[in-house]
Amino acid sequence: METRRKRALVTGGSRGIGKAICLMLAKNGFDLLLNYKSNDERANETQKEVEKYKVNCKILKFDIADFKYSFNLLNEEVEKNGNIDVLILNAGVRKDTLFPLMTEEDWNYIIDVNYKSFFYIVKPIINGMFHQNYGKIVVISSTAGLMGMQGQVNYSSSKFGIIGAAKSLAVEVARRNVNVNIIAPGYVETEMIEEEMKRKSELVKIVPARRFGTPDDIANVVEFLISDKSSYITGQVIPVNGGVYT
Repeated sequence: METRRKRALVTGGSRGIGKAICLMLAKNGFDLLLNYKSNDERANETQKEVEKYKVNCKILKFDIADFKYSFNLLNEEVEKNGNIDVLILNAGVRKDTLFPLMTEEDWNYIIDVNYKSFFYIVKPIINGMFHQNYGKIVVISSTAGLMGMQGQVNYSSSKFGIIGAAKSLAVEVARRNVNVNIIAPGYVETEMIEEEMKRKSELVKIVPARRFGTPDDIANVVEFLISDKSSYITGQVIPVNGGVYT
């Protein structure tokens, strides 16, 4: 009888950190569910790269901030095709501005995508993990979720919040062999920090490692957290930021 390959869902999986995680999972033999919101070209490119490792990669195009659509789509996916064994909550957005200038839209958009989506995505998946007595959830937060950052009251709030959600969930499901952990990246060379990249020579001086991270630096930690080697680690925040004090 053929053993079922484990399945992993990666939100925001078409580029940057998400893409690196997808490729790492494919190398480890996971079938992939690759979520993205809008960039069809990048998603298709990532799918092709993933499938070079002879695994299945299904694209799921949807906005993780749309509760009804997200929940129904993932619930149907689990009912039709089986449980999702590994969930990587990676998708996130920024809209930086000083708080006195921040609009309600600036606030709500970031909270909806970065924080409220935790409920939307985890809810239809966690029951399957619970009943099969196995699951790995890794939340990609941020160093901004461990310390205040100027111009990021909305972003930092969302990243603080998702840490609390993940820690609480970890306590609830630990007895069923479901691990929930958090990674807090620092400066990682992706499109999200386009503005910071313009000041790289200045900003890198505050990083003890004297370099910005790469998407693979994050994917390598995810690889450990989804492995059996991390079975006794849950509810923890792992900063991956080159030594920046938090």
